[in-house]
Amino acid sequence: GGQFPRKLGHPGRTRLGRHGPADLRTFLRLRPSAEGRVCVRLPGVGVVRSWDTPRLQALRRGVAGKSWEEETAAPAPWGEQLDTLREFAGIAAGASAPESLATLAFLYMCLAISAKYGDVPSVDILVWSELPTGAGLGSSAAFAVCLAAALLTACGAISCPLKEGEPTARWTEEELTLINSWAFQGERVIHGNPSGVDNAVGTWGGALRYQSGKITPLKRVPMLRILLTNTKIPRSTKVLVAGVKEKLLKFPAIMNPVLDSIDAISQECQSVLEAMPANPSPEYYPVLEELFDINQHHLNVIGVGHPSLDRLCRVTASHGLHSKLTGAGGGGCGITLLRPDTSPLAVEAAKRDLCACGFECWETSIGAPGVTLHSSSSLNTEVLHALSKS
Repeated sequence: GGQFPRKLGHPGRTRLGRHGPADLRTFLRLRPSAEGRVCVRLPGVGVVRSWDTPRLQALRRGVAGKSWEEETAAPAPWGEQLDTLREFAGIAAGASAPESLATLAFLYMCLAISAKYGDVPSVDILVWSELPTGAGLGSSAAFAVCLAAALLTACGAISCPLKEGEPTARWTEEELTLINSWAFQGERVIHGNPSGVDNAVGTWGGALRYQSGKITPLKRVPMLRILLTNTKIPRSTKVLVAGVKEKLLKFPAIMNPVLDSIDAISQECQSVLEAMPANPSPEYYPVLEELFDINQHHLNVIGVGHPSLDRLCRVTASHGLHSKLTGAGGGGCGITLLRPDTSPLAVEAAKRDLCACGFECWETSIGAPGVTLHSSSSLNTEVLHALSKS
């Protein structure tokens, strides 16, 4: 899942950070723009777009659906609306590049939120992320969560909770629920039929349980240090899901018990995570490491593994570390658990060997907070530099 927030230390300036399951965050800066214009800059995917507000208002009137005026908290996009927005933005039908989808999601959220809560003022929005795009780490959800929080704040639909002198602040449960519902609609523009898990983790942070479409935030979970590795092997979630379904239909007596076992691993892991904050004993880490190993073997059995992920597991095992795939599998990313007493030398050696495989690594954590409002003083130099670009 993911999270991120903003600052109003200067009048009208906003910084939002949200992240995925790992504590790699996406940041949004909101500031006033030239009168009568809305600008959006997404340097990570090469987007710089600007529109006159009268044109946006005319477009909104042309695509407004009844649901935009009704009680629905966050109305869902529908085909004809998105076709009109594509035509307006010069996006080809069926275009699936990140820059096209991000622009489309921005337009939809900007128009729908302003239709419900009052015009979005003339603003300049810059979004910069530590998350790589297209790696299955929830970068689109992080973007949608930041955008929802910024636009809702700009329209006055939610408060600006940051007080003078505070480094960070978070919204109320009710406001977070509204942010999450709008972020989900942004995800629908990008992905069509998402589960809602990524935007939920991005909004609330920590850890969530997802079962049969129901999302439940876990109370009090520990921060776990991990090594996050991108194998850079592209994969299709759709193809992988279809493969699992095919195996299930072909070998139900074999596959159903494996899926039941994966469910049992999740429940056992939840029990361990919920027990750790009250009793931070080192004895929990070997249990989590075993669960990582068993889970990874099961994921290979159901067909979502990949030789690159096997190699990742072998490399980290040679340094006494335990890894598993994350996301859809079939390539993409893996996570490696780092115990509190894991030697920095072992971590550096593992990173060096993984990079020698052509992989990319980040040392980070899971269980971090969700969408947050940041003052400039709470941001590091790299983030400030990225957000200071015009």
